[in-house]
Amino acid sequence: MQYLHTMIRVSNLDETLHFFCDLLGMVEISRKSSDKGRFTLVFLAAPEDEARAREDRAPMIELTYNWDPEEYTGGRNFGHLAYRVDDIYALCEKLQANGVTINRPPRDGHMAFVRTPDNISIELLQKGDALEPREPWVSMENTGTW
Repeated sequence: MQYLHTMIRVSNLDETLHFFCDLLGMVEISRKSSDKGRFTLVFLAAPEDEARAREDRAPMIELTYNWDPEEYTGGRNFGHLAYRVDDIYALCEKLQANGVTINRPPRDGHMAFVRTPDNISIELLQKGDALEPREPWVSMENTGTW
């Protein structure tokens, strides 16, 4: 398993970038905007992690800016922790066998979401190419939120 990023939602992208980049000295690694999804994602790395972040896409912080104003309460501005895993199906099977709910099953062989006992969202991403979709994951519905 490899730590990838932590996602936080931000209400003002310019102010947040000023804080992280201008004041803390972090470096913008990449940016993606989605007109359809109405959001912008900005990935940042600490200066000493910049080379690794550009090569491995980790370790980083992901700033998620939703274009439509939203008030974040109850810790909703904190998004998730993300980890790259060797075999997403094997890990999800292990978690499920030990009573962990798979909130977003790895239907695509690439991504799943689970929650810790304290309800913190964890994103699991398949290392390398996505695995071939297979049951029971393909047919499994989402459970709760992530």
